[in-house]
Amino acid sequence: MTVDGQPVDAARPYLFNDRNLNHYRRALVDGIDRVASRVGRTERPFSGVSPAPLAHEISAVDLDRPLHDTAAALDELEEVYLRDAVYFHHPRYLAHLNCPVVIPALLGEAVLSAVNSSLDTWDQSAGATLIERRLIDWTAGRLGLGPYADGVFTSGGTQSNLQALLLAREETPACGRAVVITSAAGHFSVRKAAKLLGLGPDAVIEVATDADRRMRPDALARDLDRCRREDRPVMAVVATAGTTDFGSIDPLPEIADLCAQDGVWLHVDAAYGCGLLASPTRRHLLDGIERADSVTVDFHKSFFQPVSSSAVLVRDGAVLRHATYHADYLNPAGQRTPNQVDKSLQTTRRFDALKLWLTLRIMGPDAVGELFDRVVDLAADAWALLAADPRFEVVTKSQLSTVVFRYLPKNIGLADEANLYAREALAASGEALVAGTRVDGRHYLKLTLLNPETTPDDIAHVLGLLAGHAERYVDARIPAHAR
Repeated sequence: MTVDGQPVDAARPYLFNDRNLNHYRRALVDGIDRVASRVGRTERPFSGVSPAPLAHEISAVDLDRPLHDTAAALDELEEVYLRDAVYFHHPRYLAHLNCPVVIPALLGEAVLSAVNSSLDTWDQSAGATLIERRLIDWTAGRLGLGPYADGVFTSGGTQSNLQALLLAREETPACGRAVVITSAAGHFSVRKAAKLLGLGPDAVIEVATDADRRMRPDALARDLDRCRREDRPVMAVVATAGTTDFGSIDPLPEIADLCAQDGVWLHVDAAYGCGLLASPTRRHLLDGIERADSVTVDFHKSFFQPVSSSAVLVRDGAVLRHATYHADYLNPAGQRTPNQVDKSLQTTRRFDALKLWLTLRIMGPDAVGELFDRVVDLAADAWALLAADPRFEVVTKSQLSTVVFRYLPKNIGLADEANLYAREALAASGEALVAGTRVDGRHYLKLTLLNPETTPDDIAHVLGLLAGHAERYVDARIPAHAR
């Protein structure tokens, strides 16, 4: 057998160790060169490929017959992945909460993958354990949670919300009848977490929002009062600092007042809005978050980190004991070394904190915050473009970097169909990607702006493409004499 033209044993050259460092260097350099080459010639964020032909190509690969050649495998990868990947770095990728990533974080990804530390016990991670803990302390300091705060890195906002609600449940008397109160514009993972925690189908109460899609404190007060009268313990109130669709930030100080008055756990889902923690101009938008009992942050949304890089933080680190289970082979009771598995829902866990560590050490938090400020400014520009364009209707002005809008055909009865078609046709062209959502039962389009390199001209161009697709759809549906 040969590997890259050299005769070798079947398995030995593939192990990462001191004897195979040249192979390691060549393979990674080749891979990096392929990615760099593809990114350098990418002219649109997506190829527009549909699932069927790509599925056929991938299913035709014989996984039982290895190529034994790095270059050949990378050639194949070009065809089955790199050619048709969705590239978030492109300025006309405007769809979901996917950010372009910073180079220090990519360096961290390469290092952590090679060393392959597992962040469950000290004897598997050593310095990595302490680096993660230092970053949790740094984040807790930015949040203002106080001297007893603690937390742990997670796979993402869904897991962070689940763990926060688990802790809240364990701190709630009579938790079997407990309810969770959240915004009608909050994240679906709150309902998902309630189901996973064994709560009933009516255990999540959605609070009405105002015209800016922010939780209404008066409506929350009424729901809290109703739960009190019905003797239903409120396990947690979940406020949102950056809703997925509208970028809205709930009125945290007023919500915190109501939670304190009733002794209710306050969780703040700041998966999206956590970028404000580094903002040199907008940190005040998170005022009140320091009063939360738990907070979700997603660095892979607004700190320009590769997936995954998230964390859940708590005001009182002692509550993390509710996630602790002892195993004699792993973390026996009485052991004094710092074991992160004692705080986490996961056992084996990547050293994702390293990406943020290198980002802060090389770039610094101010540089990250300036990038996030740039996309928030861009959203304001996009809102102004849409508000001034009679072809479109825009819902509300975001506090962060999303804009929800729709094309308005002359025949308003075709609005839903025209907007759905425009989004699909745009994606099929590969020229740009936007998201879709529903508002009050109607279909809308959404720009999610997380690329500081996107310009107002890019947005204007995409809006023109959307309008063109929608107009063609409407024209095809309406006879010429009826237009």
